[in-house]
Amino acid sequence: MLFFGFLSCGSSVSEREPVNENTLERYIEVAADIKEDNERDLERKKKKAKKEKKYEIEVGTLKTEDETRKLEQGNLNTDDKSEVKSAVMVGADRFSAYSGLLKNKSVGVVANQTSRVDNNSKHLVDFLISENITLTKVFAPEHGFRGTADAGEVVKDGVDTKTNLPIISLYGNNKKPTPEQLKGIDVMVFDIQDVGARFYTYISTLHYVMEACAEADIPVVVLDRPNPNGHYIDGPILEPEHTSFVGMHPVPVVHGMSIGEYAQMINGQRWLKNGLKTDLNVITVTNYTHNTEYSLPVKPSPNLPNDTAINLYPSLCFFEGTIVSAGRGTDMQFQVFGAPSLPSKLYPFTFTPQANDGAKYPKFKGETCNGLNLQNHKKLDQLNLEWLIEAYIAYGKKKDFFNNFFTNLAGTEKLQEQIEKGYTYREIRATWLKGLEKYDTMREKYLLYE
Repeated sequence: MLFFGFLSCGSSVSEREPVNENTLERYIEVAADIKEDNERDLERKKKKAKKEKKYEIEVGTLKTEDETRKLEQGNLNTDDKSEVKSAVMVGADRFSAYSGLLKNKSVGVVANQTSRVDNNSKHLVDFLISENITLTKVFAPEHGFRGTADAGEVVKDGVDTKTNLPIISLYGNNKKPTPEQLKGIDVMVFDIQDVGARFYTYISTLHYVMEACAEADIPVVVLDRPNPNGHYIDGPILEPEHTSFVGMHPVPVVHGMSIGEYAQMINGQRWLKNGLKTDLNVITVTNYTHNTEYSLPVKPSPNLPNDTAINLYPSLCFFEGTIVSAGRGTDMQFQVFGAPSLPSKLYPFTFTPQANDGAKYPKFKGETCNGLNLQNHKKLDQLNLEWLIEAYIAYGKKKDFFNNFFTNLAGTEKLQEQIEKGYTYREIRATWLKGLEKYDTMREKYLLYE
């Protein structure tokens, strides 16, 4: 469920200056900004007036949120939903909308296996070359250019065997492009599928790419894609003292934005070093809203194999900061959880992690884990903390349950403290609401879709 908030962003001129050509041009620019802001605010007021009711989150009540989501979406029948899905066109497929930004330029591309065009028949890199765009370098995020590396694994630089383009890893010790790596690039294209969770590191890569390009005066073109978890926002807001690569900004665990919207928020909130702003162009997705159901055509990373895993990921990823396995080393990643020491009476499902693509050294390799199978669980519209809380209660050695990574994932020490003190899910969630309302008001001005 979404919060609804409206924020006006105005401009003003505080001092009178002698009118010369430069001053006049600046006044004209300011006037244009004011007009654009006023038009945007008027449009939001119209949208707000259409809403018969402002929905409030009822803490921990999934049924109420399901009903709210249905009201927001409208009563779509199955055929309607199919039409909405088929009509969605991602930014990368709208070549005519961004070709003019790339023609006769030396282009760098930040891409991975999700960067596909033409109904996923071509990789973006191959497509741009076929359109006579001059590509000079490819930058790859966590998991690498082909998306097969383990989470946290250092990805080495290399060469794409198909195009002979140099591939520069943006993971490990080199998370931010260096000035040397950006030499000769006139414009940078960013096209990576995100899943809407703060600790999913593609938005951290986005931050560093935008920052490096702002410092080098290189414009960035973001080819936008739908957020499969874009229908809600939830979780604790990250506290600045817990900033890390799995959480760089003061946003909730589930941020409810497309990656293009998120790029606008990074820019607008001046989150880049020294308050820099990137020359940013977002190529939007057509026929898309935050409530549009969208099935990802390509795995965004090795351990998110399907829609169910992607939907459960924001909730089950908390187990990465505990003694419990979230299914890495199986073919049910982020659809099951368990540990050998959880009681089989409460956790009757078993699985045995083994090394596989994307998990060379999984937790509890070769050991039978007792847990739960969530593969048939209904779609979540808010975080589920009950699985985490119940596993903590059931685990015998409480002091060994959490590890140091948990606070990085949560973005706060409070969540672990609340669980250890016996807070219920409803009580914990109640402590998030003020922060979520404030965040939702802030993000409103950066949204590109209903």
